[in-house]
Amino acid sequence: MSRVSSVGIIGGRGYVGEELIRLLLSHPEFEIGFVSSRSLGGQRLDQVFEAMDTDLAFSTFSPDEAAAADVDHLVLALPNGLARDFAEPALAAGKGVLDISADYRFDSGWVYGLPEFNRDRLAGARPVSNPGCYATAAQLALKPLADQLAEAPSVFGVSGYSGAGRTPSDRNNPERLADNLLPYKLAGHGHESEIGHQLGHQVRFMPHVAQFFRGISVTVSATMFAPVDAEGLLAKFNRFYQDAPLVRVQPEIPEIAQVRNRPGAVIGGFTVDPRDPHRVTVVSCIDNLQKGAASQALQNLNLMAGFDELLGLNEPFSLPSS
Repeated sequence: MSRVSSVGIIGGRGYVGEELIRLLLSHPEFEIGFVSSRSLGGQRLDQVFEAMDTDLAFSTFSPDEAAAADVDHLVLALPNGLARDFAEPALAAGKGVLDISADYRFDSGWVYGLPEFNRDRLAGARPVSNPGCYATAAQLALKPLADQLAEAPSVFGVSGYSGAGRTPSDRNNPERLADNLLPYKLAGHGHESEIGHQLGHQVRFMPHVAQFFRGISVTVSATMFAPVDAEGLLAKFNRFYQDAPLVRVQPEIPEIAQVRNRPGAVIGGFTVDPRDPHRVTVVSCIDNLQKGAASQALQNLNLMAGFDELLGLNEPFSLPSS
């Protein structure tokens, strides 16, 4: 019988932390050693998060205390810029570290945690950087096209407002978002750099936030070196993702309803401009709190610990296969 592996979480009060805690509580091989939050120290998790079945309480661990804790893996669910203080002592103590922030996504010493592309490197890895939500959806749509791109593709993204976190702002204010769509940071967004860095090709990214709570849809517009057709694109993507159990490829345009509360991604809507067969459009949908964050983190933890990649994940799609 395999040994249960323990996980400590630093910064568990946000939407992503909550989502990951729920996944870990029902996981057959992981147990939660502690959840640390400076603002919620001493409070029980089931008093903070609705319908959570646990008697765990939030701790307030320092970096040294977290490194010394009796856990195998440390998940850092902190705002950008705060991971290093916890990561360095934890790695020195021999723990596996998974950072959910953007702090190590450009660091070659860390494995970039997009399992569809880096599965072999993630097996047994110790420092892993979880990808960004938009960056995940965009890369899944762009990676099969990367060697044929004639110029920087455009990525038009729309996210539910949970992507803006719990700290109040215009981008998570239901009143501001009612019957509305908010574009923001239309140049120089961190995910634009992340996508381009991983793809090896410059991209243009235009993010928007909508009035729904969770989910991401990205529409990619690209120009190819050689003319293509929709049937050929569909076949190419099917071949590319034939061994990716959490990616469904379909001819129809994907919808967020297919992936909401699910760990999978749906890619489709392959369209070629009849006026110019070099111009293509592809749509990719994920749940920003699942494949865009927490369930992808669990995929990575599974691989880091030597478990089956899909252990503890629910069914990837809410609609029947086409």
